[in-house]
Amino acid sequence: MDMIEKNYQRWLNSPVVDENTKNEIKSMNEEEKADAFFKDAEFGTAGMRGILGPGTNRLNIFTVRKSTIAFGKYLLEKYKKDACVRGVVISHDNRFMSREFTLDTAETLNKMGINTFIFDSLRPTPELSFAVRELHAVGGVMITASHNPKEYNGYKVYDENGCQLVPYRIERLLEILATLPDELSCVVEEAEVKGKNIILDKEIDDKYVDAVLSIRLNPDLDKSNFKVVYTPQHGTSFIPAMKMFEKAGYKDNIFPVEKQCTPDPNFPNTLSPNPEEKSAYIEPIKLAKDIDADLIVMTDPDADRVGLAFKNKDGEYELLTGNQSGGLLIDYILGQRKEKGLLSNKGVMYNTIVTSTFGTKIAKSYGVKTVSLLTGFKFIGDAVEESLKNNGPHYEFGYEESYGCLIDTFARDKDAQQALLMFVEMALYHKRNGKTLDVVMDELQQKFNYYNDTQFSIFFKGAEGPSMMDKLMDDLRGDIREIAGFKVTRVEDYENSVAKNSNGTEELITLPKSNVLKFFLGEDITISIRPSGTEPKCKFYYGVNAKSKEEVKSLPKKLHDALLEKVGL
Repeated sequence: MDMIEKNYQRWLNSPVVDENTKNEIKSMNEEEKADAFFKDAEFGTAGMRGILGPGTNRLNIFTVRKSTIAFGKYLLEKYKKDACVRGVVISHDNRFMSREFTLDTAETLNKMGINTFIFDSLRPTPELSFAVRELHAVGGVMITASHNPKEYNGYKVYDENGCQLVPYRIERLLEILATLPDELSCVVEEAEVKGKNIILDKEIDDKYVDAVLSIRLNPDLDKSNFKVVYTPQHGTSFIPAMKMFEKAGYKDNIFPVEKQCTPDPNFPNTLSPNPEEKSAYIEPIKLAKDIDADLIVMTDPDADRVGLAFKNKDGEYELLTGNQSGGLLIDYILGQRKEKGLLSNKGVMYNTIVTSTFGTKIAKSYGVKTVSLLTGFKFIGDAVEESLKNNGPHYEFGYEESYGCLIDTFARDKDAQQALLMFVEMALYHKRNGKTLDVVMDELQQKFNYYNDTQFSIFFKGAEGPSMMDKLMDDLRGDIREIAGFKVTRVEDYENSVAKNSNGTEELITLPKSNVLKFFLGEDITISIRPSGTEPKCKFYYGVNAKSKEEVKSLPKKLHDALLEKVGL
């Protein structure tokens, strides 16, 4: 009996699986059955994320509870009795089963003797990070699938600093998880003294909003004749964002997309909750045109990322990529800090190895050093903590190309509330200086070159998906010397911790191991490839820059097609 059939029969015959669930399992076709049972849901360095439903490779009460038991054991081993008293903060987004997973996680940890703190309803991911720090808890759990489709949910764990567990911290948790029995047989070892579940009051909400308001650089700008369309995409940000905007004096400037403001796991009034997708902007742009808005801002469902669109000098609405919006924000924040004498002479900005060098050049012009880390904001959060502990460089900014950034360190995950506030302030500042954002962007690119940073993805679904993705990465590690006529001058292999140059020399890569490849085609072109840690897909990042817009416009697609041809796709 193969693994799929073995797991399938185990669920069908288990006394802990209810009859409705068993009937759901019986109704699966062969493809659905294979995908639900061919492996265990993976708990990796980005936590656990997957499709909801019965099965070993699905998110359900049993797979979530097993992860909670492992996390509880990890905390008890690391913090002993301190874990029980200081406790764990748990939050969730608007997804199906999010509240149920939150309550079951709290109950499981309570049975293990660990106190828990939960909110009365959904809250943003960065507020969970803030609450862990504010309450001096030993950890946190966020139930969220971020920007994924409605069929998904996820489970992310945080350390006592409010940062997602990085590999060297999560290794022991994964070891403990590997020792546990299967998800249907995993039971809680109950403590003699049970933990308490405490519902957090509004004080944490108010403290978080006040912390966000403290980052403003120009709070007294004239706000007249300035309109912003805002949408939470049916997610978690609406209440805290509107409270923040009102306290900041933007009450009359913000126009919500009302039918997208109600938390809803079905996402009924948006084609996509993902700020990276053009379809997410359809309704906000309709409203923007109706009211002649200057700016559009949106958060993803768990409110850790912000997408941006704006009215350009010709009166048309343009979307910005995460690299572009990040570059604009870096220029505004560092420029204003320098002007006001707030910029450190040993400042550092953190980004990732797949982020554009556009922001790096802007930061350098203000004397701020850039350190590139592995993809995943947890690496930025961890770097912040290490820098503060060791009296290292002064943190100025951190961001990823996927629309996430962190301005101040009272949270240790990317924070859409902070980004919302500063994007609005930035756009207003430039309007008062007679500039739309496309004019500001063009001025920056005239100074630092024109950039086109484009991302493509290939999906590998089903039981064969992981092996197909592995083969792709193996093929890419072959001897590729040119792509679309451009010579490969350097290849960085983060899985094998080595960088190979075309002149035959090699260098050691000191970042943690990760299945990522980065090709350099001279000084102006980079191609990064990595399998997603949360979805069955491989991501390709193309970064090109040149002295004119025309040179960079079509090159990413040309490079992508040529690279896929080399590996037979």
